Amino acid sequence: MPRQRDRTGPAGDGTSPGPADTGTGTRTLAFVESPAQLLNVLEWAHSADAAALTVVVLAPHDPMTRGQLRRMAELARDEGHTVRWEEARGGPTAPLRTIGGLTPLLRRARRVVIGDPFSRYVQLLLTLTAARDLVVVDDGTATMEFVSQLARGERLVRWHRHGSGRGPRDLVFAPFAATTRRRLTPPPEGGRRSVGLFSSMPVDDAPEGIRVTANEFAWTRRRFGPPRVMEAADIVGTSLVETGVVAPDRYLAAVGTLARTHGAARYFAHRRESTEKLRRLASETGLEVVRPDLPLELIARRGPVGRLIVSFPSTVVHTLPLALRGTEVRVAVCDIDPRWLTAHASPRAQGFLDGVTGTARDVQRLPFVQRMAAG
Repeated sequence: MPRQRDRTGPAGDGTSPGPADTGTGTRTLAFVESPAQLLNVLEWAHSADAAALTVVVLAPHDPMTRGQLRRMAELARDEGHTVRWEEARGGPTAPLRTIGGLTPLLRRARRVVIGDPFSRYVQLLLTLTAARDLVVVDDGTATMEFVSQLARGERLVRWHRHGSGRGPRDLVFAPFAATTRRRLTPPPEGGRRSVGLFSSMPVDDAPEGIRVTANEFAWTRRRFGPPRVMEAADIVGTSLVETGVVAPDRYLAAVGTLARTHGAARYFAHRRESTEKLRRLASETGLEVVRPDLPLELIARRGPVGRLIVSFPSTVVHTLPLALRGTEVRVAVCDIDPRWLTAHASPRAQGFLDGVTGTARDVQRLPFVQRMAAG
């Protein structure tokens, strides 16, 4: 298993700025904030035969996410794209500095690709561009909620958020969120704007007028693998505990049950899982905890990988069967029992998680382990 590298360039960002304001790269401008978003931008560029993108990384604080983004930036540069790393959250003056530096690029861009329409940063940046071609690529299962909210004309609110979403910060950013929703709503027939969605998620309810392209992970399969398959199973971690949706004790008990039932040896941690929880998980279950340095689709495709990959409802139950197509690896999903949910979980949480599982294709459905986890 490769170890995470932390190579830094002249600007300390692990990337080369490149010709960010010259050439054809400025015609298509992509904004990403996570490794999965950058992976899906690369998949979109491969599918659309789009060359010389300028990819703007709006760098987060989390060290694991930053590390994976640096590795993905290397792959993007290998594909001939320009990567511009922005310390968008590096202090109180960072947003103004970032926006000021990106404004000329936004005004020249003919097409803008975004990975997270819920991001306040992205919503703000979209108000500065006159690009008539907007493309949304997957930001995991959140894409499913985005499409549903857009179809219903609702405010853009992440599914796991609890409460009214009308706090002081929400009110400040409400005009930008409304503008984003309008920009991403397809215009009437004959309109001069176009909106596209590039997704591996089920998007049957996409509003009429959005051109939907299936993400088949063709670039990933071409670039990596096929993997060596091991006998022991692997378990994929989730950040549902960290987002306050699932109770920690119930989650750890279920992971232990899955490990014993399916002969799992490794636990691939989500980049947002806390060190304390992972330390406890390793102690209580005996699993080897692996911190991937790339999105799991690439790690699994590169291998080695278990004969069975077990996950809770998450993005990977949709993406791994595509990335591992043509191999003998099976992907299984275990549902979340309502008794696992915390008192702070959003009222929408159970329905959303059930939908993630129910719409997954080419996966094995596992019986509840929650009865054993609940004791």
